[in-house]
This record gives sequence, structure tokens and C-alpha cells, in this order.
Amino acid sequence: MFQASEGLSVPFYVLTPHTTVHSFSSVLALHGHGYGSRELVGLNKDGTEGDEGEPGIHQQLAVQLVKKGLKVFVPEILGFGDRRLSKDKQEDNSSSCFSLAAAFLMSGSTIAGMRVYEARRLVDIMSTFSDVRQEKVGLVGFSGGGLIAGLVAALDSRVQATVLTGFANTFKHSILDRNHCVDNYIPDILSIGEQPDILRLIAPRKLFIEAGNEDRVFPIEGVEEAVSQLEAEYQKQGAMDHFKSDIFQGGHTINGRLFVDWLKEALDK
Repeated sequence: MFQASEGLSVPFYVLTPHTTVHSFSSVLALHGHGYGSRELVGLNKDGTEGDEGEPGIHQQLAVQLVKKGLKVFVPEILGFGDRRLSKDKQEDNSSSCFSLAAAFLMSGSTIAGMRVYEARRLVDIMSTFSDVRQEKVGLVGFSGGGLIAGLVAALDSRVQATVLTGFANTFKHSILDRNHCVDNYIPDILSIGEQPDILRLIAPRKLFIEAGNEDRVFPIEGVEEAVSQLEAEYQKQGAMDHFKSDIFQGGHTINGRLFVDWLKEALDK
């Protein structure tokens, strides 16, 4: 656990490969909507060990990554799991997104901004681990975690390889096309540009986009437009070998059939 700001602590899991190797490339893994960081690390909602059944839309991704030899850091994102407001825990509400987002907006800020700040602070913390290779930092974000990951990667050049799964799109085709969680909305962001304009800032660093062709949360039409624009940017910068995408048969879920190996290779090169 680390102190993000006064009175606000961030718990996180650290998964370390069971190997004789003494230094690792590291990955910051950010979950989407659900019951929080435990979904990524293969635990049940109550913190007990998960069974061998259906892994859910997060596919126990942190476990997949650590089995590949990556050291994985998984924070509890503000508003989920143990970081819900007391009243939401008592009422067993899945998140505190609305209440917290509204409070941030009324204070002239955004919950997205705080989540990005906390993620970047965890990158600082990751660098203090003696077995972490300082120049080998990766980032994975799914769904709402993809929003955070995209902004962190755009802002922080320490991130050398990024995976956005179940997120990359256009605002027009996704959050402006249907009702989404209020934590997706950032005032005045369209004055900066559409979502692909922001994701372009990641180039020429390594980027992988994954999406399901039946995703109804971030629809395929917007994915295809975002991928096309990003391909053009990487081509322009002479870095096409740093950009990959995968459209799989399925809905709003992590798949990982290509990006898990890609991320390992991207960080270990």
C-alpha cells in the first residue's frame, strides 16, 4: 500500500515470477469495472482463492503475465473493491464511480485525473523494487482501466510498451453514442482532440490494441477508426513495427491470445 495523497492510500498486489532470475521487466495492470483488482489476480470477490471455473472478463490477466516471467503490479483503482465509499460497501454496490466522479467535478477536477495520478505514482513505486528493470516498464489497461492506461502512456515516457484492451475507440462511437459510466467523461477534452488524437502521443513507443468484434461497450466501428488513425501515425514516424492490433471473435472481455506474448517480447528486447 502507498500514500497517493493526504488521507488517500492505494492498496496493490505484486506478483513475482517463481524463478531463479533476479531482475524482471515489470507491468502495471489496470482493471475495468467489476469487483476490483482481485479479478486480475485470480481471487474471488471476498479475497479467497479463485476456483477453476470461468475466469470472467478479466481472464485473471495478472496471473497470465506473471507466468510469462513478468513482475506485475495491480492497484485497486479508486471507487472499486476495497476503495468504494462505505455506503456503497454497505449496500453492496459494485462501485462508487458516480458519487466520487460527481464530487470531483463539483471541486473542479475529475476522477479520471486522480486515477491517472495514482497510476503514475505507482510507476514511481515500481522503480524502488530492486528486482525491477528500470527501463522495462509495461502497462495494460482493460475497459475503464484502458482509459487510465491510455492517458498514463500518453503522459509518461517511462512506459515503454502499452496494451489497451476493450477500450481503444473514438469518443463519437463509444461514450458519446450511449450511456456510459460517468468516470469516462472529462470536461473539455474534445478541445484537445478525439481519442485517437490523444493515443497518438504514445507513438513511437510500443502499443498494442485488442478488441472483440462483438463488443457493445466500445463498438468495433470506433475500434477500426482508431486503429486506422494510429497505424497512420506510426507509419508517419517510421515505427510501424511498434504498433500491433488484434480483433478477436467475442465481446467486451480480455482475450490475450496475442498481446500477452507480445508484451513479454516488447519489454525483454
